Parts: sequence; C-alpha cells; structure tokens
Amino acid sequence: MSAPARPAAVAPFAITRLPRIEFGAGSLRKLPDLLATWEQDCPRYRPPQSRSSPLPQRLLLVTGRRSFMESPHGQWLRDELAARSPSWEHLVVEGEPSPQFVDEAVARLRAAGIDAVVGIGGGSVLDAAKAVAGLLVPGNSVMDHLEGVGPELPYRGPATPFVAVPTTAGTGSEATKNAVLSVCGPQGFKKSFRDDQLVARWAVVDPDLLATCPPDLIAADGMDAFTQLLESFVSGRANPFTDALALSGLASVRDGLLAWHEGGAAASQGRAHMAYAALLSGICLAQTGLGAVHGLASPLGAFFPIPHGVVCGTLVEACTRANIDAMLAREPDNAALARYAQAGRLLRPRTHLDDGAARGVLLATLADWTRRLELPRLSAFGMCTGDIPRVVENCRGSSMKTNPVLLSDAEVARILKARL
Repeated sequence: MSAPARPAAVAPFAITRLPRIEFGAGSLRKLPDLLATWEQDCPRYRPPQSRSSPLPQRLLLVTGRRSFMESPHGQWLRDELAARSPSWEHLVVEGEPSPQFVDEAVARLRAAGIDAVVGIGGGSVLDAAKAVAGLLVPGNSVMDHLEGVGPELPYRGPATPFVAVPTTAGTGSEATKNAVLSVCGPQGFKKSFRDDQLVARWAVVDPDLLATCPPDLIAADGMDAFTQLLESFVSGRANPFTDALALSGLASVRDGLLAWHEGGAAASQGRAHMAYAALLSGICLAQTGLGAVHGLASPLGAFFPIPHGVVCGTLVEACTRANIDAMLAREPDNAALARYAQAGRLLRPRTHLDDGAARGVLLATLADWTRRLELPRLSAFGMCTGDIPRVVENCRGSSMKTNPVLLSDAEVARILKARL
C-alpha cells in the first residue's frame, strides 16, 4: 500500500506593516481613548497639564467638506475634541488630492506643531491625510517621492502618527502604505507616495459611518473593493495569507453589496459586510499588487474626470474576460485560471461547476452587477475612440506588472473599446 501523498509545502512569503484594527458598529466612540494610548509616541510629545486633557496636545483632523462634519457623528467628535484636546486644526479635502494641495497644507500646518493626524472620510480624504502626516516633520515636497514623476527620492520620515477612519467602503486606504495623488488634465497623472512609515497606526472601521452613502457611491466604491480583492487573488504575488483574506472579502461583497445598494431590511448588514470587504481589500492589495483594471485606472483618472471606483466598476468584467481569454490562448496552465474559477464558485455556492463553467459564472455575475449598479461607460466622461492609444500608452505602471498575464496593447485597447 502506497504512502499517502504529502501536502504541498507553503511557499515563503512576507507581509509588510499593517495598522492595528478596531472594527465594528460604534467603534468611532473608541477613537479618543485610542489616541490617548499612544500620546507619548508623538514626535513632539509634551506631558499634559492635567488629567482632563489626555489627547495629543495638537491634533490635525482631516475630513471632507460636509458629510461627516455635519452628521451627529461629527458633532460628537467636535464635542470630544473641545473637551479633551487643548488644540486641534481642521483640514478640508474636496475631490481627489493633488501634490499641490498636500504641499500647501504641509507648509501651512508645520508651524502648528501637529502631534497626530486623524483622517475621517473616503479614500481621497485618507490619502490626503496620510500624505500630510508623512511630510509634516520632514517638510519637503511630496513631488520628491511620487512614483513615476520627479526624482523619486527615498522617504526618510518620520511620519506623524496617523489614524484612519473610513466613511466609505471601497479603497481600503485605511490599510495601505500609499497615498494616491492626482493631477487631472492632458498632462495629468495619478501616482502614489508610498512607504511603510505611512501606514496608519490605527484603522477604526465603523460600519455606522457608511449609513449616508448614496447609491452611486455604494456602487462605485463597492466594485472598487471587489476589484481589489479579485485582482489580489489572481496576482502573481498572491500568497496563502492574502488568499484567505481575499476569499473572505469576496464572500462579503457577494453577501453585502447588492443588499446595501438596494436598501431595505438587509442594508445595515450589507454595510458591515462591505466595510469588512473594503478593509480586507486594502490589506491584500498592499501585499500583492493589483492588475489590469488598476493599471488602466491610473491614466483614465488622470486624463478624464472619472471617479476611481467608477473606473473599476465599469472595467472589471471586461478586464477579467480579457485576462481569461489571453491565458486560455497563450498560457492554459496559468494558475490564475483556476483562481478565477474558484472565485466563480464562491459567487454561486452549493453548485458543482467545472472550471470553465465557474469562470463563466464569474463573468456573468460581473456583467449583471455592472448593469444593476448602473455603472456608466467611459464615454459618459468625455472619452472617445481617439483617446484609446494615449490611455494604452500610459497604463504600464506597477499594477500591470502583477496582472496574471501580459496583455498586448491591442488587447488593452479592446477592453477600453468595449466600455466606451
């Protein structure tokens, strides 16, 4: 009788820095006490004058213009800061942050002696807060460090302690080390300031903060989270740790996205599923890289006024189809084909499907979600056929390098044409 086969060895992998995580409804209420626990780590720590002022002595709060600050949550936080923090500044972020915005904020706020930064908002707010926190002490321009533009000097730090509180469920910025900054226009770009020191000290993920998201934002951000999970799962740098998180996150999108988007009795549970999925998507992408959808999102978001989540939502089905077709034609033994099939089975559980049928389920589900979530086409933002070569020319950034298969320029162009 032959000996049983040994299980395959776990391949080596490495996990970079992660934030400490506080997840759950009502977790925003823990924020002041969390800040107080690492007061002495602040670069300009000064002992408090009294026990009634336990928060960092000078705090920077970064938010959007209205939605959080005018909510009951915002009023509660303002009252807490007034009672417990001797001094705090407020930085408002509108739209996607630019390098100029970050540099101007740093120049204005350096003299305030900020001890800690709290970002509360969507991905743009968290990215802006992360970049500002990274440069308040060094004081130089963020252009010194942006990937693909400028001198790309190494970041030395130190970063000012930072806590991230997401109010949308999409980017996963609360768990990543990169701050995405944009310049929009014909010569525009969307690039990352990236370093392990920029990772938030705490990620406070409270699904209750998602309650006011409108349906179009739920759709775009939810598909961004899904795309990040799927691209991480099929990435050439995927590993067993990220696989477990990605599959858990994909199941949460399956169970939560449409329930939240459509409202009704299941909306609250859907919000919690999507807050969890978005958090996992950020953890995964930080470890594995992404793929063709995000490779295209960079030039599309730079050249046209297309929100990042909309780019992901409108392209993920077409990019997934292109990847599968390319691997079947040129790399039929590529392990990502089986991974796409595994994702398809997860979206339709308790049904036996061979790999081909499971990949078909994945593509059909993505097409159905694109329709039901009413994700607009690229032409709705002014893109036309003549713009395709310029987008293709500028899509070969870091995300394309971890796509599971090398797509030709012609294949990338067909993806864009399919979603015009």
